[in-house]
Amino acid sequence: MPLSAARRTGPLLLAAALAGCGTREPAQPPPTAAIDGLRTVTVAAGAPADGRAWDGVVEAVRQATLTAQTSGRVTDVLRDVNDRVAAGEVLVRLSAVEQQSGVDAARAQLRASEAAAAEAEGNYRRYLELSQARYVSASQLDQTRAMRDSAVAARDAARARVADAGQQAAYTTVRAPYAGIVGARAVEPGESVGLGQPLVSVFAPGDLRIDVRVPQSEAEALRADPRAVVTFDDGRRIEIGEVTVFPAADAATHAVRVRVVLPPLEAPPQPGTTARVAFPAVRGAALPRVPATALVQRGEVSAVYVLAEGRLSLRQVRPGAREADAVEVIAGLRAGETVAIDPVAALQALVAARGTD
Repeated sequence: MPLSAARRTGPLLLAAALAGCGTREPAQPPPTAAIDGLRTVTVAAGAPADGRAWDGVVEAVRQATLTAQTSGRVTDVLRDVNDRVAAGEVLVRLSAVEQQSGVDAARAQLRASEAAAAEAEGNYRRYLELSQARYVSASQLDQTRAMRDSAVAARDAARARVADAGQQAAYTTVRAPYAGIVGARAVEPGESVGLGQPLVSVFAPGDLRIDVRVPQSEAEALRADPRAVVTFDDGRRIEIGEVTVFPAADAATHAVRVRVVLPPLEAPPQPGTTARVAFPAVRGAALPRVPATALVQRGEVSAVYVLAEGRLSLRQVRPGAREADAVEVIAGLRAGETVAIDPVAALQALVAARGTD
C-alpha cells in the first residue's frame, strides 16, 4: 500500500488498537511473516534518576486581578494583553458622573456642618462667659455644651463622607499596582461593570515560583532535604537549594504543596506553563527509555508498536522526560520488550497483513 494510504488509515487503526484496552477481546495482530525486515530495538532499562520528579506549574509571585471597586461604565481601556506597564500607570477608566456628584454633595454638607459647628462653638463661649457672671444657669451651659459637641461630631462625620466620596471617585481610575505585564483583559469600552467585577490582571515577570503537589508519604523526606532540580521544556536545568513544604495536606487529594522559588532567569518561563521538578531526597525510579522516533502521537494519545511473541501490536504508553533522542516511558512499557523504530513501516506492515486476511 502507498505511504499516503497508510497515513490516511493510521488514525483508524490507532483507534481500533487502543479500543482493545476495553472489555472487548483485542484483535489478533498479524503473524511474524508480515513484519519481516521491520527495524526494532530492545527497550533499555535506563539509569536511576537523580530524584523522583513531578510536574509543577509556574506562577508569578506578584500577580493581581484588578476588580471594579465601584460601579460605572467603562470609558477607556488603555492597555491590552502582553503590554508592559509601569507602576501606577492607568489601565482602565470608568465613568465618574455619579461619584463626582457624591463628592460635590458631600462637600456641600461639610460646609454646612462646619458653619453649624462654628455657630455652636460661639454660642457655647458666650454662655460660658455669662455663667461665670451667673447670668445663666449651669443647666443652660450644659445644654449649650452638648449642642456644640453635637455640631462638632456632625462636622467630623461630614469630613469622613467627603473622604469616602473622594475615594469612590478615585476608584474610577484603575492603575497598575506594580511594574509588570498585562496578563488578561476582561472588559471593553462601553460595558457597565459592578462592584467586584474583574477588569484586568497584571503580573510581574521577574519573580517566579513553581507550585508542585507531591504525595503526603514523601513530604517528610522533602522537609529533611529541601532541594530540587527544575527542568524546563527547552532543556534548561536549574538547581534550587531550598524549597518550602507546606505544613498540611489537601483533604481531598492527600497531596502536599511544595513551593519552589526560581532565581532570576535571562529567559523566564511564562506563568501557567509546566516544568519538571525532581527532588533528590526522594529516590527516583529507573524508567525504560525508547527512541523518540518510535512514539506515535495522535492528539493526546501516545503509543508504540510492540513486538511480543512474534506478533506486532499497538500499545498506549505514557511518555515522560525527553533527553536527546530518547524518551522515558512512565507507564505502558517494560525494559527488555521490543518496539518498532519506524511507526510508518510498522503501520504498513499492519495494513498489509489485514489486506491478506
